[in-house]
Parts: sequence; C-alpha cells; structure tokens
Amino acid sequence: MANSGKLTDLKGVGPKLAEQLGKLNIHSLTDLAFHLPFRYEDRSKITPIAGLMPMRPAVIQGEVKGSSVVFGKRRSLLVKLQDQSGLINLRFFHFNAAQKNQMSKGTLLRCYGEPRRGASGLELYHPEYQRIEDGLDTPLEASLTPIYPATDGITQQRLRLLHEQMIELLKQDEVALPDLLPEQWCAQWRLPGLREALLFLHNPPANTDLLQLEAGSHPAHKRLILEELLAHQLSLFKLRAQVQADKAPAILSDHTLRSALLEKLPFTPTGAQQRVTDEITEDLKQPYPMLRLVQGDVGSGKTLVAALAACDLLQQGYQVALMAPTEILAEQHLRNLAGWFEPLGIRMGWLAGKVKGKAREKSLYEIASGEAQLVVGTHALFQEDVHFSKLGLVIIDEQHRFGVHQRLSLKEKGERAGLAPHQLIMTATPIPRTLAMSAYADLDTSVIDELPPGRSPITTVAISDQRRPEIIQRVQEACSQGAQAYWVCTLIEESEALQCQAAENTFEELQKALPGLRVGLVHGRMKAAEKADIMAAFKDHQLDLLVATTVIEVGVDVPNSSLMIIENPERLGLAQLHQLRGRVGRGSAKSHCVLLYKSPLSLTSKQRLQVMRDSQDGFYIAEQDLEIRGPGELLGTRQTGLQMLRIADLQRDADLLPQVQEMANDLWYQHPATVEPLIKRWLGDAERFANV
Repeated sequence: MANSGKLTDLKGVGPKLAEQLGKLNIHSLTDLAFHLPFRYEDRSKITPIAGLMPMRPAVIQGEVKGSSVVFGKRRSLLVKLQDQSGLINLRFFHFNAAQKNQMSKGTLLRCYGEPRRGASGLELYHPEYQRIEDGLDTPLEASLTPIYPATDGITQQRLRLLHEQMIELLKQDEVALPDLLPEQWCAQWRLPGLREALLFLHNPPANTDLLQLEAGSHPAHKRLILEELLAHQLSLFKLRAQVQADKAPAILSDHTLRSALLEKLPFTPTGAQQRVTDEITEDLKQPYPMLRLVQGDVGSGKTLVAALAACDLLQQGYQVALMAPTEILAEQHLRNLAGWFEPLGIRMGWLAGKVKGKAREKSLYEIASGEAQLVVGTHALFQEDVHFSKLGLVIIDEQHRFGVHQRLSLKEKGERAGLAPHQLIMTATPIPRTLAMSAYADLDTSVIDELPPGRSPITTVAISDQRRPEIIQRVQEACSQGAQAYWVCTLIEESEALQCQAAENTFEELQKALPGLRVGLVHGRMKAAEKADIMAAFKDHQLDLLVATTVIEVGVDVPNSSLMIIENPERLGLAQLHQLRGRVGRGSAKSHCVLLYKSPLSLTSKQRLQVMRDSQDGFYIAEQDLEIRGPGELLGTRQTGLQMLRIADLQRDADLLPQVQEMANDLWYQHPATVEPLIKRWLGDAERFANV
C-alpha cells in the first residue's frame, strides 16, 4: 500500500504505538483510512428503561436510587438506576472504592451497555457511564459510534482518536487518496467517490440504517468492495500477462505417441476427457505458455488427460514434469504413468524428499541430461539443484496445496533453452464458480464433468460411534463376501505423530475384533517403500481391510473396495470428506460410506454431514463447503491474496464478480495507467507475484 503519510505525524503516535498498529496492518495514514469499523453502536438517542430489549445495546439515563456491595458466587457492586419509565440494576464485578462513591444516591448517570437477563430481570453488566451535572448540557453523539478491529494494548478510544485526526486530514486533502475508478462508472452505478465513501463509513450519520451498514450493502461499502475485488482481479491479469510474455514451445504434432497410448488402453476416454484434451491441444499450439486448470471430480480421469497432454511434447523431444503434493499420490502417478509410457519407450524419472544419496544423484543426472523424459515428483522438484535439459510441460496435481510462487518457480526450470514450459494444473477438489473467478483468474479453466461408465453410486450414512460394534460387524460381513474396506482415522490435532498413533491403535483394535480378516495399516510416517508395498498388497486383494490416516485422500485407486468408514468426520471439511469417499465406488459393486461421528454434533457439523448424505456432486459440495467454511479455509493458506481481503467478502459479494471481471477488462485495456496504483493500494507488498 502506498505510504501517503507517516503515522508518527499524528498526535500521540510514537514508535511504540506505531509498532502496535503494525499488528493491525496499519503502517501509513492510507492504511488507517482503510481500517474500517466492523460494526457500529447507536449512542445518538436515550432509550427509556422500560423500552430496553435483551442483547440490544442502548443509552439510558436516570437517577441512582441506591448502591450496595453484594456477595454471591462473586462480589459485585449493584446500582439501582431509575428513570420515569422504570428501574434497572447496573452490576459491576470489577470496581474500586472511588467508583462506589461515585454511585451515591441521587447521582444522575448516563450509561451505555447491553441489557442481559439477570437474577432481578434485565441488568446492565459493566456499562460505560458518565455522571451528568445538573444544569449542564451533555450532548449525545451526533453520529453512529464506530467499533474498529483492535489488538492488545490499543483501546477503541485510542483508535477513534487516531481516526478522528485522519478524517480531518482526509477532509483537508492531506492524505493522498486519488479516485482511481473512471467517473462515469461511479455515476452509472450511483456510487460515491472514494474520499466520500471513507468519510461516511468512519462517521455515519445517526439516522443511517444500521442493518444495511453491518451487512456491507451500503453504497459506500459497495464503492470500496468493487475497488478491492478489482485490484485482486487486476493482480491476476498482471500475473497472466507476465507469464504469457514468455515464449513457450509451440507444439504441432501428428499425435503418433498419443494414438499408441490410446490403443493400449482397455477403455475409451469419455466425451469430457476428449473435449478437455482438445482444449489443451489448442493451447499447446500457441507460442506462449499454456496456463490451464483442469477440474474433475474424484475418479473422472484427470491423469489420463494429463498423460495425453504429455504425449505430444514427449514426441517432440521435450521433457514433462508432473508434481504432486504428497509422496503417496506422486507414487500412484508414477505407477500409472510408467505402466502406460514405459512400453512405448519413454523413460521415467522420480524425485521425492526421501530419495537420498546415490539414488538422488542418479535421478538428478538423468533429469539434467534429458535421459529422464517424464519426471514425477513432489515438492523436491522445486529444489535449486534440480535442472532439466529441455522442460516443455509442467503438470501440477492438487494446485491448492501449493503456493502460486511455488508453481511459478518451476517455470524457471524450463528457461535453459530460452523457453518457458507450458503449465497444466489439475484438481480433484471442485472449485466453486465464485472462487474460480477470483482465485484463479490467471488460468483458463476446463471441467471434466463426466464419470467413466460402470461407476456405482455411493450410499452415505452418518452413524454415532456408540454403534461402533455394529459397524465392525458390517465390515466383517462385507469382507467375507469378497469386498474390501477402508477405515480412516482422523484426529483434530495437527500432529502427524498423534494421527499415526490413533491409526495404530485402531489397527490393533480391529485386528483383535476381526481375526478372520487380513488387516493392513498405512500412515504418513511410514517409509515410502513400506507404504507402496501395503497399497500394492491392498490393490492385489492380499488385504481385506486397510486402516489409514487421511494420506489416502487422493490418488489411491482400488476398484474392488466398496466400503469406507470415516471416523470423526465432523473434524474434516466437506471437500476432504468427498475426496475420501471417492476412494470407493470405483468398480461396479454397490458402495457405501459410513460417517462414524462423535456425539453431540455442532450445528455446522450436522450441516456438513447432511450435505454428504444428500449429494455426490463435487461442485455442489464445494459450494456448500464455501458457504459453511468460507474461502480462506477452502483454498488453503498457501493461496495467498484472498485471505487478505480487507472489506470484500467472497460469499457475500459473489454477485459482484461478473461485473468486476468486466470492469477489470475495461481498466486493463482502456485505462492502463490506473492498474498499477490500484494493485498497490490494495495489495501493496503482498502482491502475490511480485518476484515472478
């Protein structure tokens, strides 16, 4: 954000207070101007005591009829206040002798507080108060009282005093805040100017509709919301323009390798897979980098689409890198792709964090020399000592697990030949339209909206863990009839060690309870080879039941598995539950998912589990997840930018996004001089692509 004035220019702001304000992301007068109230209090009128409503804050004024210190569970000062309409108790748990003396009989008090039900009817607990001197005019507030986001050591009173100084400077034009939106837009949409909107929101008149203000639907809010969303949209346009300014290999191919791969497959791609492959083929013909996001629900066949995209580049002598967020998913990709490509003479490469010593040196040499044509790996592919000979395409699975910077750092790996690689991003986490429009505006989007034939629907039920013995019996019956099952353990703690411990305990419990079944265990702390062996044994039906942590969330494909038990599903988001459930239903057998929850459930948890029972549509589930959890959690903390929205809210303001996209296009092409100042104003140093 542009520094248009130092905070230390304000009266009362020294280095210590400036440092505390920094915790609120207030580093300049401009920051202070955009530090808006999150709610308001109406102290502009006196409410008769008889007219007070529970939990609705109000100003009252009356005469003290008596005060006393009472002893109950806690000592408190009880003051009886009366006006012409009635009487109410004021209760103070923290008080001193001076306060007690101020509350003498006959004193006139004006109080502000939130009435709550107490032992004697409505009471005000710790109200703000002032003594009213007889014969002196004590005016009420002329405007609504703003309540600002605060931090330790900074009171509301201090924040209000700072904002009052800033408002005076704003009125005098001493804070540099030029209007960056074209005048005709504001006239067309009846929006106030920037300065006018800020002055209003910091100091709204007493008659302003409080509900409209707190809902963020006032025209002054809309003015700022549009500008903030516009800045984020433009930041992504800029990112896209920077990437597409690079040269990339234009791939024109006769698709020989692709045809050879398709001939060896025991199935035919779906219409959706074919359509998305065609879109990618068109992108690859361009002499600038492809930036395409492929969304597809669990089991829709994204890996095949990625493989078909890789074919044409491999045929032209370029290397392809596929990166996955976890070793277990990367290993699954390696197995699938090796099975398809090695018979066609393509050499595979492999690099993960656990590849050490001579094996790592060998991998690095094969990648750098070009011997490894199709390289699969994890975050290890980002490391500085990884060099490609001729990288033409980067495929990234589960993009939301990686930061934008990480994705773009792979671009540099292909610049040895003066060309940037094409980028194909895949996700099995369907992204709600509103998020896709705002978080991924730098990418073209394709959707694989068709599942391969032969998939069976999954019946989902939610059952209390008090019925655990019944579920164990159900596993026994299903596996005895030839089916396979997953039992997934989740823990609220982030500690991987604790999650693994829970899985080990459950594994031992189920081994004892199901002596006739072959039970396996897989979790994140096992060695890669050990995990791979267990997964292979499960896939080959050498195991009946697999106990696992959420490491099996993505990538594991066992068509014979038709029963999934998820413990403590209330601790997971909908997207993750949907991913886990997608591990079953991959064959023709009728499949079931049991959500084994702990009672009692919160309202949010009940909502989540109901959505899972009602639908198997990943996009519907993602929309519901967005409503329940909000965009920050859904995108993951690595997807920077959207968590930093100061005023806009992606759920509340979703209806503005199409308009914002049009405005961004218009500004980008018709008013290019305003693009950079807008981005700087709202994103400042946090501009997510600053070092691209």
